[in-house]
Amino acid sequence: MCLYGNFVPGSRTIDKSMTNNSNPKTHDSLFKWLISAFTQEFFAHYFPHVKIGKYRFIDKEFISKYEALKESLKGDLFLILEVEINGVLQEVAIQIEHQSQRKDIAERLFEYLCYVWLLKKKPVWSIVIYTDDAVWRKPVTDEFYYAFSAKQTQQYFHFDVIKIKNEKSSDLIKQHSLLCKLLALKANDTGSNPETLIYEIYQAVDQLKGKLEDDRLLLINQWVDSYKKIPVQRFKQIKQEFNMEYIETTITEHIRNQAFREGEAKGEAKGEAKGEARGEARGEARGEARGEVRGEAKGEAKGTLKGQLLLCQQLYQQGLLSEDKYKSMTESLNQQLRALQRSKPGND
Repeated sequence: MCLYGNFVPGSRTIDKSMTNNSNPKTHDSLFKWLISAFTQEFFAHYFPHVKIGKYRFIDKEFISKYEALKESLKGDLFLILEVEINGVLQEVAIQIEHQSQRKDIAERLFEYLCYVWLLKKKPVWSIVIYTDDAVWRKPVTDEFYYAFSAKQTQQYFHFDVIKIKNEKSSDLIKQHSLLCKLLALKANDTGSNPETLIYEIYQAVDQLKGKLEDDRLLLINQWVDSYKKIPVQRFKQIKQEFNMEYIETTITEHIRNQAFREGEAKGEAKGEAKGEARGEARGEARGEARGEVRGEAKGEAKGTLKGQLLLCQQLYQQGLLSEDKYKSMTESLNQQLRALQRSKPGND
């Protein structure tokens, strides 16, 4: 999964995992999306003494290197990043695993650590995130016994454990970070009013209007809709109060709208350039008119299709589209693009 923080949405008929809140895939996809969209905020909250600089996701590189792991990782929240830590220009692979139930996965973490180290030959920071709803009395292990030596005897691999339910919703909702406010819906909400939590989330979003990208707005709606504990009608009323009801909530709507905007911009640029070129040879007025019409039409079409393909790829890499749905959608889009590219200039 090679991403830099942005993506998403889904059609109500496109991917059931995005509409069935009891489906664990929805849960995994939302947390993967959340961490990818709020990467800096994630590390600032959980590891405030570790300063994260430049970073990039290298999941795609990891999977292509270890094809045999592809099946075992399918459906898991498995993110790998190369980052700059504490101002030092060294790339450190960070392994993030997500668990929706309490179980000891120390051995599996160590196994993946070995693979990550072999990929980059650099230090590896392993993190496991537990997002189950139980309040634990005892912590899970954060180490794995992996080696023995005569001098040091037992040697252990250590990793960081994050337990979402260990935090209080009332504390998180007060934080300035939008990530923390969203996590309040999955934290320990004892003594908190679910409606108040949602209201404060949308109040914070309203104050940031114009600064939040479409993908983040969409994530917020998907997240709150999945973890709300209030009646649907009241949820709709709160969204209406903050003018959030217009936000796209399906994969196809988001793809269609974003691709159209990208295609429109590309079409205008190509139309203008083509119109100017033809205007020089055939007369400025005629060239601009014909170039603008033909360039815009073909440019918009190509831009729209390419934008849709890119978004589909991102959604599939993020686990928000099933493999079957991804193949069917991209096959159709590629056929349209090839047909458009084969069209003769005279038929633009």
